[in-house]
Amino acid sequence: MTEPSGEQTGSKNRYSLSEHAFTAPNLEPALYIVSTPIGNLGDITVRALETLAAASMIACEDTRITSTLTQKFGLKTPLLPYHEHNADKQRPKILGELEAGNAVALVSDAGTPLVSDPGYRLVRDVVAAGYKVFPIPGASAPLAGLVASGLPSDTVLFAGFLPQKGGPKTKRLEELAKIPATLIFFESPHRTAATLELMAAVFGETREAVVARELTKRFETFERGTLAELSNRFADQTVKGEIVILVEPPEEKPEADAKDLDTLLREALSDMPVSAAAKQVSKATGLDRSEVYKRALELKAGG
Repeated sequence: MTEPSGEQTGSKNRYSLSEHAFTAPNLEPALYIVSTPIGNLGDITVRALETLAAASMIACEDTRITSTLTQKFGLKTPLLPYHEHNADKQRPKILGELEAGNAVALVSDAGTPLVSDPGYRLVRDVVAAGYKVFPIPGASAPLAGLVASGLPSDTVLFAGFLPQKGGPKTKRLEELAKIPATLIFFESPHRTAATLELMAAVFGETREAVVARELTKRFETFERGTLAELSNRFADQTVKGEIVILVEPPEEKPEADAKDLDTLLREALSDMPVSAAAKQVSKATGLDRSEVYKRALELKAGG
């Protein structure tokens, strides 16, 4: 194992901030999960800079992107490309650094590592090997979008990127439709309009949502409205930048008791088949469709 790269003459543990140079304290040997800015470089934390400066290497998705950050703050720590395509090859190098008693920092291209990226495998292997892992918190696009959205923040589900193909995408949205939480998604610009249209169809046109774009950057915008309104608004737009979509929790509907259920089913069965009646009543009451269908069959049979 080579000597810690941070030992370079004149560069050990050094970083600069507002044109002032600083020396970071040494780090305990461990893997450090370091959050970096999602757009505005001013969002870097002092602890993040100290960690990046004192680490023996910085494992990053794209060295070209991370070098913009390191050059901005005068960091001399070597960069190691680490992403899903080379992880098997690079992981032993990181474990080797830890074995040698060094500290390694892990960053993503922007924001908090392991949020919608496969970095958890490295953390799992580092822990299994008996080494410590320390989070260095900071910027996060899902949280930035949430706190400015105006949507409920007491219960939240981060769903990441949806499947690209129509069938799996629809199925995934159907799975999420009734979860009593504000839903947060990442989306690419060229799929935003189609995703909003599908969300309106699956979640319901009246659910409130927010499209947050280019968070913390110069052209940061928040588009608010119902899913139907947002779908129409984005249908004719050329969307650019990083996108976060947030959708409010579903409306709470009081469950119907057995008497109410039978009344609704009898009304529905008067002019539609059993499956269609069950689907309509299930949607109206929030009751499980299979249970409603079972009761509809009983009523149809004279039960």
